[in-house]
Amino acid sequence: MIKMEITKKQFTYRGKTIEELKKLDIREFAKLVPSRNRRNILRNFQKIEDFVKRSRKKIEKEKPIKTHSRDLIVVPEMIGWKIMVHNGNKFIPVQIIGEMLGHKLGEFAPTRARIKHSKAGVGATKGTKHKSKK
Repeated sequence: MIKMEITKKQFTYRGKTIEELKKLDIREFAKLVPSRNRRNILRNFQKIEDFVKRSRKKIEKEKPIKTHSRDLIVVPEMIGWKIMVHNGNKFIPVQIIGEMLGHKLGEFAPTRARIKHSKAGVGATKGTKHKSKK
């Protein structure tokens, strides 16, 4: 008989584990992300740092983290947080996981609803033109 061990593959981002990434400063993490997002992190460094500080306080008080900032880049410190991201209509809960690193929060809260088509209503087609609309 062949014995097979099933092991869960540990998540890494650019060769670094989550523990190593959490030790990094936001500017050091910026060196690992693609150029467009690196530029965004370095230009809006203070905005991201302030968001993380405010969020830590809300986590301590066990309050939900709500934000309208859809352009915030996900940094390692946010992993495991549940952030409510506004989509223009309501707040969408987003659980931050490792695969989201370097992406913007707005990518995970779609602004347009999925279209659900049904059959045509009365008066919508020529065959139902003379039917009663009551």
